[in-house]
Amino acid sequence: MIDMDSRLPLYYQLMDIIIEKINKGELKDHDKLPSERQLCEQYNVSRTTVRQTMQELEKEKLIYKKHGKGSFVSPKVINQSLVKFYSFTEEMKKINKTPSTKVIKFEVIKCEGKLTKKMGLAEGELLYKVTRLRLADHVPMLYETSYLPVSRFPGLKETYLEKIPMYNIFNDKYQTEITGANERFQVTIPTDEEAKQLKINKGAPCLHIERVTHEGSSVIEYTSTIARGDKFTYFVELK
Repeated sequence: MIDMDSRLPLYYQLMDIIIEKINKGELKDHDKLPSERQLCEQYNVSRTTVRQTMQELEKEKLIYKKHGKGSFVSPKVINQSLVKFYSFTEEMKKINKTPSTKVIKFEVIKCEGKLTKKMGLAEGELLYKVTRLRLADHVPMLYETSYLPVSRFPGLKETYLEKIPMYNIFNDKYQTEITGANERFQVTIPTDEEAKQLKINKGAPCLHIERVTHEGSSVIEYTSTIARGDKFTYFVELK
């Protein structure tokens, strides 16, 4: 509740209350916030205090307004650090979202062209090509295409990849020892198929992420990912 005797401004206290409800999941993405009148009555504060609270929350991009309809909780943007190895599944769980995976295509192809250089393999070696849609709370977030050496992951099944995170499969079924990964980022525009799968407008800005994962001197994964620009930010901490 609001502490009238606190040195903290009333609007700041009300902001903390609403932010806490968002962080705990009591208020979810796109939920409508109580009206100004309701907030005034519930917390015994003035309309001026409520309006200042709403203005500050909107500045922080925690809420958005619809004319004539009220204020709503903004969808969370995932802030992803680039200084450590990360997993989509684990990152979504950290922010109380339910991750899921839809395998769009699973096939075995021959290693050709640029893949031979990226993966350090000979022409003609067999690869799994796995195209997946990664979702959080049923909302499409990432469109991924992964290439994996068949020789390193014999017997890999499509059903595994829909039920179990890829890196868990690597560790539990194939006892891999990932020693590092390189990633390259650039802004891109999705193809028609990528936009359709991600449920975004054609021409919407996205991030193209290329990841090469190593086990010792061998490449065990090359993944090309299209990440929605409205859902992700990536940061590096400089020391």
